Amino acid sequence: MPNLYATSDLHVTHRGNEGFVDAISPESPEDWLIVAGDVAERVDVVADTLARLRERFATVVWVPGNHELWTTANDPDQRRGQDRYEELVRRCRAVDVLTPEDEFAVWPHGERPLTVAPLFVLYDYSWRTPAATGAPLAEAMRQAREAGVVCTDEYLLHPDPHPSRRDWCARRLEISEKRLADIPDDHGTVLVSHWPLHRHPTAPLYYPEFAMWCGTEETADWHRRFRAEVAVYGHLHIPRTTHQDGVRFEEVSLGYPREWSRRARGAVPVRRLL
Repeated sequence: MPNLYATSDLHVTHRGNEGFVDAISPESPEDWLIVAGDVAERVDVVADTLARLRERFATVVWVPGNHELWTTANDPDQRRGQDRYEELVRRCRAVDVLTPEDEFAVWPHGERPLTVAPLFVLYDYSWRTPAATGAPLAEAMRQAREAGVVCTDEYLLHPDPHPSRRDWCARRLEISEKRLADIPDDHGTVLVSHWPLHRHPTAPLYYPEFAMWCGTEETADWHRRFRAEVAVYGHLHIPRTTHQDGVRFEEVSLGYPREWSRRARGAVPVRRLL
């Protein structure tokens, strides 16, 4: 029986994480791998890393994280926003890696067919602390700055040509919801997103204000509506298994050395889902 593996937040250009790609290997040539974003900040490094993984696995499915969408000074590719995302999709297709823009693959090895649905949905700042609930975004941002929490996305993740990241998120929600609705009713799903689709995984955040950059209330019921067997995500760097409404949520991130070095089990660069 083939295996379905998942990883995220490899941050391969971060010192201490360079060698973990070599540790991600299948048990059989028929195994699949999900990569739930934040491979690296440079387009060429993302593409090269995914190409290496595709050489080992029968199928590789990728979704972008915020780090792939950053436009940094040390990246020769200075594309921004939608153009940057489209270039990443083009690079993935060149090495036969599936993206949110491709036909969904179907995992046929379970009790029912499982459509593996990679989703790019971003966030819309709707996950607020109680003090910021109902307040204008400017006030919520002020409170976050006062707490010392401002996501780097505010400086490096450009929404071009959309007016804002919220607007880009709204467009991605529209696209993703339509595609999910077209999945056959007799299929279960493996929902894959860099940002968690439900808010409960953000509960352990040391700074609760950071949840604003972690998802959207608009996806809160997607795991039920779209018959998820498992919902896979990263971003939080809190790798664990949780359940919501009887659905398994898997946070599959590696994270930074300062994080995984403090864990009793150390670094876990890949996890088996099915």
